[in-house]
Amino acid sequence: MARHINIETERETALQAAVSELADGQPIALPTETVYGLAADATDPAAITRIYETKGRPQFNPLICHMADIAMAERYAVFDPVSRRLAEAFWPGPLTLVLPLKPASGIHSLATAGLDTVGIRVPQGFAGDLIRRFDRPLAAPSANSSGKISPTSAAHVEADLGQKINLILDGGAASVGVESTIVKVEEDGRVRLLRPGGIVTEEIERVAGKRLERPKKASAAIEAPGMLASHYAPGAAVRLGATSVSPGEALIRFGGIAIAGEEAARTVLDLSPSGDLSEAAANLFDYLKAADASGAATIAITAIPTHGLGEAINDRLSRAAAPRG
Repeated sequence: MARHINIETERETALQAAVSELADGQPIALPTETVYGLAADATDPAAITRIYETKGRPQFNPLICHMADIAMAERYAVFDPVSRRLAEAFWPGPLTLVLPLKPASGIHSLATAGLDTVGIRVPQGFAGDLIRRFDRPLAAPSANSSGKISPTSAAHVEADLGQKINLILDGGAASVGVESTIVKVEEDGRVRLLRPGGIVTEEIERVAGKRLERPKKASAAIEAPGMLASHYAPGAAVRLGATSVSPGEALIRFGGIAIAGEEAARTVLDLSPSGDLSEAAANLFDYLKAADASGAATIAITAIPTHGLGEAINDRLSRAAAPRG
């Protein structure tokens, strides 16, 4: 079982223990505002390999590298003017920018899956303070087995990876609850949305001064985390757009709206009875885990609005429901 340290009551102890583990090349579970991350030194190939091994993650799937601030990010990557504006507007926060790597940047190619670009994010709060103390970027995918539901609490991490890592830092429930939005500015000035997430696209478009391009269809090329067709998946099958529930299914609904047959459901969970998409995003992974734990073979999920954070919620749900290899 991993050692747990509460970052609110034992902040300095948590920082010291985390730096010691990271310096020893060991991954740790780290709370961020989005989800809990499995963090290790992004410049150390042995440490990065331990991330992949712990998660069972394919090494062709790149990792986001977390920095303390823009100045630190500039040591490793090249910023174009639009990316710089986005960084200044949204960092620290749930935005990842895919940027060209600087020559001999020090970030190991295992973290970037051999690409000449790197996804960089500056997290809020404790995670940023730890990176500043460690003074090296942290590669940190979500702290869960690859392809499974992302963790939004220390208890989620313990249940999945507690026997595989030495340290879990407990920061309570993640406030955003879905991963970061990933954006890439191309050389021709186009701004591409690689993954919807914790910052709504309308806000990014306002700062960028142009519309985000969305992929018209799935691509075989993996340019950033979270692009695999099947991802964020519970053990149970997932059925989207449910308008009724079969006996024994688990139900996840939205907006306090009852549907036919729910009295026979194994469990009924409402992402936000008031129809608040921020609340729904924060509850999404926790409720998927709870529905899966009910023992239902299928999780029925009602329609979720697609505007604002609904875009990220629907992205995660479509990948959770995708055919599994």
